[in-house]
Amino acid sequence: MLPSRSGSFPLFRLLGVRVYLHWWWFIFAAFEIALRSRAYSSHTWNIAEYLALFLIVLLHEYGHALACRQTGGTADEIILWPLGGVAFVRPPPRPGAELWSIAAGPLVNVVLVPVIAGLIWARTGVGWGADSADYRQFLQALFWINAGLLAFNLLPVYPLDGGQILRSLLWFAVGRARSLQIATILGIAGVVVLAGGLLWLQPHRWLFTLLIAGFLASQCLSGLRHARLMLALEKLPRHAGFRCPSCRQTPPGGPLWPCPSCGRAFDPFSTGGVCPHCAAPRAAIPCPHCGTGSPPAAWSAGRSPVIDV
Repeated sequence: MLPSRSGSFPLFRLLGVRVYLHWWWFIFAAFEIALRSRAYSSHTWNIAEYLALFLIVLLHEYGHALACRQTGGTADEIILWPLGGVAFVRPPPRPGAELWSIAAGPLVNVVLVPVIAGLIWARTGVGWGADSADYRQFLQALFWINAGLLAFNLLPVYPLDGGQILRSLLWFAVGRARSLQIATILGIAGVVVLAGGLLWLQPHRWLFTLLIAGFLASQCLSGLRHARLMLALEKLPRHAGFRCPSCRQTPPGGPLWPCPSCGRAFDPFSTGGVCPHCAAPRAAIPCPHCGTGSPPAAWSAGRSPVIDV
């Protein structure tokens, strides 16, 4: 499951994005700081190193959020938790928009490479902090942390950025649902390979590896189920007289929408948005393609309901 605001508390709001921090972050921070306690002469540098990781992850997630807004999508929430960060973005349902929203995160790490390299050069070339071995160790750690996050995120394993970039590229060729199906199947295989490699390289960090593998595997399975649902929806007859005001997709026909009042499913496009079981009207009809809820009148746009088989 993706992290939620449950167990998280708000840190700040910047550029219209609310940033939350999960309380588990402090437990993992204490563990990581203790694990690298011998890397520096003072715990202050250990804390600075972990805060630098926090900042790099935050900048990465802001890259996703701001790029999504450039495409006309919505992005107003970031949650930071022990396994990294999640920017909750909703770009328009187009492969190009999704590709840019995902790729912008790793591009932030790419931009940080010369920035950190410049600080390393300034230490030796200009003499900024040249007398501090801790500062030298800190800059080297900062460089490899950023490079490691970049390399890890670009792995073609769904839902990492590399896996989602692969999915967006496949979308151009095979469509939205089929691209997600392929990406998640490849992702499950990638999780097995990744977990095996991490356990072989760092057996002492088995707990962290299992957490990462478990999270990725759960997201792959969730994505695979969603892909199968989208493929099933594609086979249903369509209401040709209606279009989603947000993504412009035609809705499927059939009793797929539960009534908010009585809970029984019905087809709001055949009943004018009124439940035939309890006569309760729907204020908004959620789109099965993009998830956006819109009033029934916004869907119809003055057209008569016609089901296209």
